Amino acid sequence: MRNALGAVQSLVVLGGASDIGAAIAERLVKDGCTSVVLAGRHPDAMEPVAARLREEGADVALTSWDALDVGSHADAVKAVWDAMPGGGDVDCVVMAAGVLGEQGRFEDDPSAAAEAVTANYTGPLSTLLHVSSRLRQQGHGSIVVLSSVAGERARRSNFVYGSSKAGLDAFAQGLGDSLVGSGVRVVVVRPGYVHTSMTSGKEPAPLATTASAVADATAGALASGSKEVVWVPGTFRYLMTVFRHLPRPVWRKVSANR
Repeated sequence: MRNALGAVQSLVVLGGASDIGAAIAERLVKDGCTSVVLAGRHPDAMEPVAARLREEGADVALTSWDALDVGSHADAVKAVWDAMPGGGDVDCVVMAAGVLGEQGRFEDDPSAAAEAVTANYTGPLSTLLHVSSRLRQQGHGSIVVLSSVAGERARRSNFVYGSSKAGLDAFAQGLGDSLVGSGVRVVVVRPGYVHTSMTSGKEPAPLATTASAVADATAGALASGSKEVVWVPGTFRYLMTVFRHLPRPVWRKVSANR
């Protein structure tokens, strides 16, 4: 359960080696979170994140979770709950897993595109249905889903990635609607270009942001108790309202190579 000040005390990060997931965990630990489970495919990659969180005073456990292995998700989610330091309930689950990939490669190798969509959409969907069932049984908790402004309208330069985020975003909103009255809520976070290891070497897009800024915005939404959608930076809320309604020939020109 959250503490007397409303801070998250127990946290799960799915995609525990993710730069943004790690930044959110570090921010929430500074705010009072004491128990963290990092779940992902590569324990070695999560260990540096765990070490930083432990330095901040959190009790941290690592578990295995693979977005691509849909058949393992029921057991993986159970293992996450079992691994929570100190036992008890889970206050917040962050879905931070995902891949960006290269549009050109996806067009040359459709199987790679399908795998990316599984990592970004199908795997998170399967996992979060198991997670939401657990949280519903608890009667409380928050789910944070890292979406993207890329899902608001697909661009020629990354439409495979954009389509997967569009699917995830729609799913997250529907999941949130289905949980109304259960004590569980869903927060959808829509950042633009974020400076992380996943985007290293790519030309930054306009309004580029940082993992720390995404973490701050996420923490603020969780603390509010009511905010359901977060744009990072907030300017995107207004820009995407315009972009969504541009005629397609105009959108093609505006979004070309961005």
